[in-house]
Amino acid sequence: MTPDDVPTDDALMARLQAGDERALDELMTRWELPVRRYLHRHLQNEAAALDIAEEAFVRVYQQRHRFAPGSHFTAWLFTIATNLARSHHRWRARHPSEAFPDGDGGQGDVPVALREDATPADALRRQEKIEAVRHAVSVLSDELRTVTLLYEYENLSHAEIASVLHCSAKAVETRLYRARKRLRAILAPYFGGDN
Repeated sequence: MTPDDVPTDDALMARLQAGDERALDELMTRWELPVRRYLHRHLQNEAAALDIAEEAFVRVYQQRHRFAPGSHFTAWLFTIATNLARSHHRWRARHPSEAFPDGDGGQGDVPVALREDATPADALRRQEKIEAVRHAVSVLSDELRTVTLLYEYENLSHAEIASVLHCSAKAVETRLYRARKRLRAILAPYFGGDN
């Protein structure tokens, strides 16, 4: 199959709307991992991220007739995932309990790549910085965390993020500025002048 033969997300959604349920399988193959990574970063819980990612694709199927041809599927999908994550946060706030840690110790999708000449001390410093960044992002307000994750990790454009968050592209730019400023302040002890 050549790149020209690969159907676009819009084409797959048109097929799904026409009753071809195999199109959903193709969309899931394409987008399940990015949605799970986004949700894991947002929720800091792998099990919840997996459950909510599955629910997001259930919603894509249930709401397939609401998708407007020509709109950005990525923005629509991440809107669904973001709304489900927010609902999960609200539910957790109303039902606090002991959290079960992820089996991977929260490492999830963050590989620690070492150069061959790296020392154990280098690896430890790198891991500490990764944990510091993860923590810094997790303590941002929901508004700033969401825009940071969508832009920095999921590579959505300002326009796509604006569509997800129902705001203007200028508001996205402002939120990114505020998030970066807050992250610099939180991470200053870890990175000094190199952030």
